[in-house]
Amino acid sequence: MSGRPLSGRTAVVTGAARGIGAALARELAGRGMRVALLGHEGERLRQLADELPVPALAHEADVTDDAALARAADAVRTGLGTPSVVVANAAVADAGPFADSDPAQWRRIVDVNLTGSANTARAFLPDLTATKGYHLQIASLAAIGAAPMMSAYCASKAGVEAFAHSLRAEVAHLGVAVGLGYLTWIGTDLIEDADRHTVMRELRGHMPWPVRDVYAVDRAASRLALAVERRSTAVYHPRWLRLAQPVRAALPAVVTRASRHYLPRLEARASLTHTGLLGGGGAADAEAATR
Repeated sequence: MSGRPLSGRTAVVTGAARGIGAALARELAGRGMRVALLGHEGERLRQLADELPVPALAHEADVTDDAALARAADAVRTGLGTPSVVVANAAVADAGPFADSDPAQWRRIVDVNLTGSANTARAFLPDLTATKGYHLQIASLAAIGAAPMMSAYCASKAGVEAFAHSLRAEVAHLGVAVGLGYLTWIGTDLIEDADRHTVMRELRGHMPWPVRDVYAVDRAASRLALAVERRSTAVYHPRWLRLAQPVRAALPAVVTRASRHYLPRLEARASLTHTGLLGGGGAADAEAATR
């Protein structure tokens, strides 16, 4: 058992139908955890649950819906047992100028990414308190250094970072650990979709190496799973991302200076139009939000 500290325990992963959520669910299952898969895409969730080598539960839930998350928590306790790990991963993104952004879509991104993360923690905190468990909040490089053309996403990821720090201080005396996962561009369908849009492709292309590189989703999931195993306060993928923390106060000025040069050139070549919600997860969220 000492070699498999997670074996036999229950984990909850939101946004588990695809991308980082699905890859992390596979990693945790490989470490012997029972896994509850939460998200919009029921068929994909059920298919993944069937593929895992452990007991797994697929449950459709919108993280912005408190009642739906309460039902999900009941289903997890009944079906898999009280969870000792919760990963708040569900997120959506778009890109485009803030000035002509759709207010409803801007709010939706913040609602899913920030309020949805808080809702997830609230729904499962009694379980984590009972098990002295671990809550992992997926953040982003965007929480450390905000980029232009992604105001809602950056605001929401900065928000979840602050939320996780606050929550950690509240629950530490209860034996609950709270970690933050900082990720940069990870090769999911969201990034593939983003690269089809001039705004996003050029935005990433103008970033310095190695910030502009895209990293394998399986490697990111492996790093996150190790963080779960170790109950880490923070995990960075790729590892160099940790170096951004000591200089984060200088990043806004650096980003602003660079943007003054490349945004006018980009606008001269192509209209800075909005992408809409990106990736299959974004499309599924947009469909669910209209139901």
